Amino acid sequence: MTGIDRRTFAKAGAAVAAAALSPAAVALPAAARPRYRDPSAPIPERVADLLARMTVAEKAAQLMAVSNKPVIQDAAGTFDPAKARAAFPDGIGHIASPSLSGLGRPGVDPTRTAGETARFMNAVQAWAAATRLGIPVLAHEESLHGLARRDATSFPQAIGLASSFDPDLLTRVFASAAAETRLRGVHLVLTPVVDVARDPRWGRTEETYGEDTFLCATMGVAAIRGFQGDLSRGLAPDRVLATVKHFAGHGGSEGGENAAPLVTGGERTFREQLLPPYRAAVEQGHAAAVMPTYHEVDGVPMCANHRLLTDVLRGEWGFAGITVSDYEGIRQLRTIHHVAATDADAAALAILAGVDVEFPDPQTYVHLPALVAAGRVPMARLDEAVGRVLTLKFASGLFDRPMVDVGRADRLTGTAAGRALAREAAGRTMILLKNDHATLPFDPARVGRLAVLGISASDTPIGGYSDKPRHVVSVVEALQAEAASGRFQVDYAVGVRLTRTRVWEENEVIPPTPAEAKALRDEALAVAARADRVLLVLGDNEETSREAWSAEHLGDRAHLDLWGEQEALAEAVLALGKPVVVLLLNGRPPAIPFIAEHADAILEGWYLGQETGNAVADVLFGRVNPGGKLPISIPRSEGQLPSYYSVKPSARRGYLDSPTTPLWAFGHGLSYTRFDVSAPRLPAGVRAGAAVTVEVDVTNTGDRAGDEVVQVYLHPAVSPVTEPARALKGFRRVTLAAGERRTVAVTLEPRAFAIVGLDMKEAVLPGAWVVEAGPGLDRLKTATLTLSA
Repeated sequence: MTGIDRRTFAKAGAAVAAAALSPAAVALPAAARPRYRDPSAPIPERVADLLARMTVAEKAAQLMAVSNKPVIQDAAGTFDPAKARAAFPDGIGHIASPSLSGLGRPGVDPTRTAGETARFMNAVQAWAAATRLGIPVLAHEESLHGLARRDATSFPQAIGLASSFDPDLLTRVFASAAAETRLRGVHLVLTPVVDVARDPRWGRTEETYGEDTFLCATMGVAAIRGFQGDLSRGLAPDRVLATVKHFAGHGGSEGGENAAPLVTGGERTFREQLLPPYRAAVEQGHAAAVMPTYHEVDGVPMCANHRLLTDVLRGEWGFAGITVSDYEGIRQLRTIHHVAATDADAAALAILAGVDVEFPDPQTYVHLPALVAAGRVPMARLDEAVGRVLTLKFASGLFDRPMVDVGRADRLTGTAAGRALAREAAGRTMILLKNDHATLPFDPARVGRLAVLGISASDTPIGGYSDKPRHVVSVVEALQAEAASGRFQVDYAVGVRLTRTRVWEENEVIPPTPAEAKALRDEALAVAARADRVLLVLGDNEETSREAWSAEHLGDRAHLDLWGEQEALAEAVLALGKPVVVLLLNGRPPAIPFIAEHADAILEGWYLGQETGNAVADVLFGRVNPGGKLPISIPRSEGQLPSYYSVKPSARRGYLDSPTTPLWAFGHGLSYTRFDVSAPRLPAGVRAGAAVTVEVDVTNTGDRAGDEVVQVYLHPAVSPVTEPARALKGFRRVTLAAGERRTVAVTLEPRAFAIVGLDMKEAVLPGAWVVEAGPGLDRLKTATLTLSA
């Protein structure tokens, strides 16, 4: 079997086209074993042979998924071959979220364990193997920060993983997630999200790798490599195929509202700042799938956007995998965008634009056979899409090894190794925003009585696209274990409750009543008054900032301040005059100017996953020295938006009533030790089009080991079109012992020096470039590099 790469898809496409024109496509000779059944045959030949045997209805079935499980299972959630045969006589192309049973009765868990999912998928594949052509089913799940299903390991949320500035960590995290996913008989995940988050009011900010183009691209590629491994030899038995989303530019919507029209600033800005992460995912990460999403770009919805899906994605970037619609995205061409009058019209628009597969259920692509018969969709386009799906199924081993070991699924899910990696990742995620008077780390012998306040200290939020891990360690649990030695005491009070429930899927968000809020605050203040120091845990939960998938299920916010009564609690606690450490557990940047000014120390954790408490204790007591950096700026208020750093030279002139600088800028992050980073050293005589290695000396001038992130920014001294005043083009995280000095090299690829010129073509720009390097935007040192033509 050959691997999954562009050549495989290209050869398959050519073979499919030839088969469609060959008499063999009409009359096939009898054979003991069809060519497509031969594991030793090249994938393109297998695809062409199978495609030539398929009816139009069977082809269309490969381009649709099944999410509505009751149509293929009995009342107990067991797969029912008879029901499946009746509902889908031409086969099933894809299964959406097989770990969800769809059983919503009281007292019945609608989720399956790993073993139950593996058993379900084995039954599905056994049924599929017995159909006329025996085409297996490709199942997919969500895996934004670990497989988002019952018992699976939950890692820090995506925005938190980005804070690590550690691509190798992401590769390890998502290799672990891939292994847990594959155990269930699932071969495709709808991850990673490489949208550039341009407005922190957007509830899906937590799903992204932040505001910077280069960081999103780098982390996205690292995640894909973790999921897929080396596809040149095919899909390994512990890896899965990755889907990059939400194509294209979903993080730049109007007003920070999910699925609203995209604010681009023009084609050049779109190509330079929003498209590069998707391009990197395709060209460097070799993602197997791309998901076009809901929003429109300059009046054209993405699921009908031929220019982006075909001309750019495939024509310019050479993408050869499959495109899968965001859930119900094709039907929304009719129901929301009104560019289609009927579901059949929507199907025609989508498939001709370049959407291969419809998720999550057959809604519009059921009309494909009729559209082909009427001549509205060419058979060649149908075959092209089906050929791509079949190529993935062959290359991932589904035809030859569709079954999984049910016993291994539960045994190897949520393992000790996974928990250890989740704890390590959470420690590398945390950002020390402020640390006046060396408040942190705590010395256990001097803590005395520690008041821990905030609902999230005991009821731990882990973010959207999560399920229930086997155990989530809360901050209170971990600190009480830390205090078990008797060296200090922990007192806990809820202090503030954010919402009545903490359920991501819940439509209505109900805050506590004012009376309830006051009672909780009064109790917390009494606890804090007896304490020697306070840990105040604030932020969001899965209801207060999340994906807004409909008008009935909102998740974006007009304001950036803390939800509910948290600010009131913080002001009252800070007024007591005790040393106060604030821990933020949240999915998007909070505007907290009062807390920023008055708290002694502030840690940004984002959502830290199932090992939240252990990781927080590691950082509070100095076993882990925080080394994370902000992947997104934290503004003073929503009045500063947009707050991303990579603005044009004419921006940020100033306001009468507010500074233009954020509370903390992109790339900010302190340490328990101190670092000195030298001015950048650059090579001489570099020609345009060559890679450039930037060197700096990093010295740990403090008294403990720690991590620093060297950040390298560029901007042209003079260019034919305006460029951002600075743009991140390279970084490297290093660990240094106390007193250690090390030369750190960051290599900038030729594309780092490219701009989209007046002709709208990308090219490397010769001439002078300003190179800035340092540990953060406020501590950069400068040198000039000249690229000769």
